[in-house]
Amino acid sequence: MKELSKWQSLTLMLGGLLMVAGAGISLFSMTVAPYVYAVGALAFTSMQLSQRYDGPNVTLRRLRRIMILSDLLFLATAVLMLASQANSFGLSQITYLQYVYNKWVGTLLLAAILQIYVSHRIDYELRK
Repeated sequence: MKELSKWQSLTLMLGGLLMVAGAGISLFSMTVAPYVYAVGALAFTSMQLSQRYDGPNVTLRRLRRIMILSDLLFLATAVLMLASQANSFGLSQITYLQYVYNKWVGTLLLAAILQIYVSHRIDYELRK
């Protein structure tokens, strides 16, 4: 895996903290929560997508694809969080998204489980 620079690592960490903060403050029904989460998700996923693996190891390539799926689920969670409240983007006006109130929790849970699995497996594969 390509190593991130110091600034990219800092952006990745800050994005992760904003995601946790956004998901956490949503428990208190604060209207700023989806926006905090969305900014964090954009920072986190953009830094993870900038990491590349061009080696021959098929296992690492598969794990990288699972990581990309997890990143897409993080971004889908941001959209669902925004859609679960009335917002300036008009996402709550879409008929299907009116029924997904708090369904973002499921996508967040799935993305987090995949992320934990992939991070441990990639670390193990790189140490082998």
